[in-house]
Amino acid sequence: MSLSKRSAAEFIGTFWLVLGGCGSAVLAAGIPDLGIAYAGVALAFGLTVLTMAFAIGHISGCHLNPAVTLGLTVAGRFKSSDMPAYMIAQVLGAILASAVLFYIASGADGYAGGLASNGYGAHSPQGYSMGSGIVIEVVMTMMFLLIILGATDKRAPAGFAPIAIGLGLTLIHLISIPVTNTSVNPARSTGPALLEGGIALQQLWMFWVAPMIGAVIAAVIYKMFEKE
Repeated sequence: MSLSKRSAAEFIGTFWLVLGGCGSAVLAAGIPDLGIAYAGVALAFGLTVLTMAFAIGHISGCHLNPAVTLGLTVAGRFKSSDMPAYMIAQVLGAILASAVLFYIASGADGYAGGLASNGYGAHSPQGYSMGSGIVIEVVMTMMFLLIILGATDKRAPAGFAPIAIGLGLTLIHLISIPVTNTSVNPARSTGPALLEGGIALQQLWMFWVAPMIGAVIAAVIYKMFEKE
């Protein structure tokens, strides 16, 4: 299939990930007595990946994440020449989803303008430091890529990868939402940060650097498992 069609699938998939995941945090998590809280947001992010993996996995591979695209490239699972197109599509999908979410959320009285952006220090949900944020983003992204690489390995049971990956992302959010609001995905961080501006945009650099480092580490580790 052409790169343009695969990139379009990545655009749609990442749009859904950000709209579903961040949307659950912005629109549903804070409702008194009915809110879904951290666990619900974590499940929402996992479900977006699970559903898109079945919907577009056969079209684009369902990366939805520049760190995943980089990790798969380093691991030899993806062509480096296709990487820029995928990453651009992912970021654009995240930006559009954030804009749609902002429009919907602003229709309610009292909306403060938050879009579930990622952050550390004063912008961390529980006040965790930059050091804590860097470590958790590197480690969580590393584990996410190891799950992806293992579940999609030709030696793994066929057909179960979307479930393992979706549940893996849910678990990652359960662990790290209190620390950074969970990124492990530079595109997911970029969309909300661009619309929020301020401290979210100032801290965006970390949510590109740390996930990319974690993805490369995972690729290097998994390549060792593939050697005879």
